[in-house]
Amino acid sequence: MSAFGNFQNEIYLTGLGGTAPDLPTTAAGLEARARETLSAAAFAYIAGSASTERTAANNVEAFGRHRIVPRMWRGASAPDARDLSVDLFGLRLDAPILTAPIGVLGMVHPDAEPVVGSVASALGIGSVLSTASSTPIEDVAAVSGENWWYQLYWPADEGVAESLVRRATAAGAKAIVVTADTPGMGWRPRDLDLGHLPFLKAQGIANYLSDPVFRSRLAAPPESSDEALQIAVLTWVGMFGNHTLRPADIARVKEWTHLPVLVKGILHPDDARAVVDAGADGVVVSNHGGRQVDNAIAAVDALGPVADAVGGSSTVLLDSGIRSGSDILVALALGADAVLYGRPWVYGLGLAGRDGVQHALRCILADLDITMGLAGLTSLAEVDRSILAGG
Repeated sequence: MSAFGNFQNEIYLTGLGGTAPDLPTTAAGLEARARETLSAAAFAYIAGSASTERTAANNVEAFGRHRIVPRMWRGASAPDARDLSVDLFGLRLDAPILTAPIGVLGMVHPDAEPVVGSVASALGIGSVLSTASSTPIEDVAAVSGENWWYQLYWPADEGVAESLVRRATAAGAKAIVVTADTPGMGWRPRDLDLGHLPFLKAQGIANYLSDPVFRSRLAAPPESSDEALQIAVLTWVGMFGNHTLRPADIARVKEWTHLPVLVKGILHPDDARAVVDAGADGVVVSNHGGRQVDNAIAAVDALGPVADAVGGSSTVLLDSGIRSGSDILVALALGADAVLYGRPWVYGLGLAGRDGVQHALRCILADLDITMGLAGLTSLAEVDRSILAGG
């Protein structure tokens, strides 16, 4: 049974002597602290979104249009009364949360991706490792337990794509998440105003630099000289993004791995049907945290129609806009099996390394646990549209 809500008691008991937590306990508070603390380039890269950033704002605001109707005296409020666990493709998580695949984490803290995978595993939740990791797949896998998935930015070089999938599979990933919404990067003014793209400084391409097939495309090892590294970066630039992909290409990923394959970046029911019909085992409803298409539909507004279209036959996750426990409940009520949680724990990483990641994740886990109990819910099986006003 869940004990995540006990984090609240830990904080209050620590504060008996008048000591507040070292870090804020809200997503907004973590962002504000990170804005003051991180370098301008690091904060811009993590916080920034496409163009006017309306999509990112819509992602957060849209949750407020879905209201939970709490039920009373149902035996759910005791700390040990709730079960938040969920099964995804045979993998049991203690709560329906995975850390979203966010790249270039070495830019905010040297511990980068390994500490995220390690903390998530220790908490009993999942993690999704980005292709754009600052750390090679195998090194992250070594500390991420059994709960991690691998996210693929499918490069234009088919051999490299296959190699990345096979490496993740061999390293112990439990699913492959193919991102569909990033054949190229969106117009991101915060980065543009600084003239900053970390990949051009060889940041976030560790999985390529360590990949045997990618290295076979180079005349010299990238570590052999500054010039060789620059050539490797330009080689990466030439293969990032793939404009030729279609739903039928999912079959190729299924040839490279025995793992479940999900497609991330789905917002339209017809696209969901197309990728599931082509063999995808699940979809991740996402607009990339608002980083790709400005003024796009909020991810949570797309969730219900997508879940109605494919939720009975495949796994559905929501990514983009999650900031609180109530947001997660809304997502689950609208048809998500679990959620991907992104930016706030990255701010925690930048602020306090491992402790910051743990703090951010424990905050949202406690928020979810307590909110469920006060809403009269003892397990995820009870969460459906009936818990929402008008549901």
